[in-house]
Amino acid sequence: MYIGKQYYAREQNYETLDIQQQRQIHSAALRVLWEHGMSLHQPEALALLQQAGATAEPIEGGAFMVHLPPALVEWAIRQAPSQVTLFDRNGKAAMFLEGKNVYYGTGSDTVLLSDYESGESHPWTKDQVAQAARLCDALEHIDFVMSMGIISDVHYSVNTREQYAALIRNTTKPQVVVCDGKEDLEDVFRMFIAVRGSAQALRLRPYAVVYNEPTSPLVNSDTAMDKLLLCADYGVPSNYATGSLSGATTPVTAAGTIVLSTAECLFGLTVHQLRRPGAPFVFGSGDSPMDMKTVQADYAHPVCMQVQGGMCDMSRFYRLPCWGQAGEGCSKLADEQAIQEGTFTLQMAALQGGNLTHDVGYNNFGLGFSFETLVMHNNCIGQIKEIMKGVEVNEETLAVDLIMQTGCNGDFLRSKLTRKAAKTMWRGELNDYLAYKDWRAAGSLSMGARAHAMVQDILAHHQPQPLDPAADQQIEAILDAARRQIPEKEKEK
Repeated sequence: MYIGKQYYAREQNYETLDIQQQRQIHSAALRVLWEHGMSLHQPEALALLQQAGATAEPIEGGAFMVHLPPALVEWAIRQAPSQVTLFDRNGKAAMFLEGKNVYYGTGSDTVLLSDYESGESHPWTKDQVAQAARLCDALEHIDFVMSMGIISDVHYSVNTREQYAALIRNTTKPQVVVCDGKEDLEDVFRMFIAVRGSAQALRLRPYAVVYNEPTSPLVNSDTAMDKLLLCADYGVPSNYATGSLSGATTPVTAAGTIVLSTAECLFGLTVHQLRRPGAPFVFGSGDSPMDMKTVQADYAHPVCMQVQGGMCDMSRFYRLPCWGQAGEGCSKLADEQAIQEGTFTLQMAALQGGNLTHDVGYNNFGLGFSFETLVMHNNCIGQIKEIMKGVEVNEETLAVDLIMQTGCNGDFLRSKLTRKAAKTMWRGELNDYLAYKDWRAAGSLSMGARAHAMVQDILAHHQPQPLDPAADQQIEAILDAARRQIPEKEKEK
């Protein structure tokens, strides 16, 4: 088991669904796909499914209700690889998505960035997305990056291209990509090819997973299908992850949401594998239950983590890598609630074995992002990794001879074992270990204030590894071509 880049010899035996429940979920999802089906309009996907034996009935709007035979779905499950490796910008293997390996990263496309000093939130600028990437580059326990913010000072039509150019230039870490449609996704792939040198090199050493999703309940948009097919063509890993709102877009029960999310994800997998058998695919979903009092998407709710645990268990039932979320919440500030919500979800993701765990640093129901929350959660992940190591039991650590030599009323301070541990014992970068009077003398800083100082220090001093100039020029040419497509009358908006 890996958590981040650290290997652990044993896995935690934690599950949400036992094997009998997993079989029940699978059977129920197959029934939904065969007896009810999913709505589909995209002609290439429709043709692939019909040629493979699916039944399609015309419905309103020119779409079809497509029914998938269970045998076809199970064929698709068998085609997809059980392990996906992601590589960093330099082509070095960085993340092994399989089993209960856990990697943590940020989320995408928040509207607002929280300002720690003023307590206010404001739209993101292009420079701030670059800063966020530099911050992630410096944080040891952030394994991958997403775009984090929607850029307000560029035209909306080039937003995603500008986001991923900023990420490529400011961190070497792998990415998860969110794009509006096939056209901007293909431009992002061209940026990755500029980094790798060729499309074949990108296929062999994928730099990113593409986040893609159906529309619950039971609708496949043309845009989602276009992107899914493009990922299969390029060999870039993709998920097809429901963004569910249990109680609204999926059933209010965790089991019902898992059934529906599994069915929708398996529909995407089937199309994906028909397009290119063996193409890398990531299974999973993200749930935010509807709060019945405020009608908000309740991030970090226990039901959210029950659904995620069930989806992680289903991914291992299918022997597929899994997608998840943690480190997010409803708080508007980098405050006690943000840390409580983040720590709870981050620890649960480690126990559940969520391979690709995103949303670290999210706040305000996923509408906002906080640099200070990000660095505090980075600190939490470090502590979680230490806990998940388990207890090492051997002749030295049992310390029987040492206990008997020390005897009654002795101490272990001067022992060789203690001196050795003093060099390796975990200490959080942001934790305060001072006596009260020394803490007061040092300024009486809260963890939030220390996090703010850490953000300032990283942004002032950390310089990511420069991008190869030739690749940088190619990326800029892709951006320039997209910018030229903006109508003249809209360029000043």
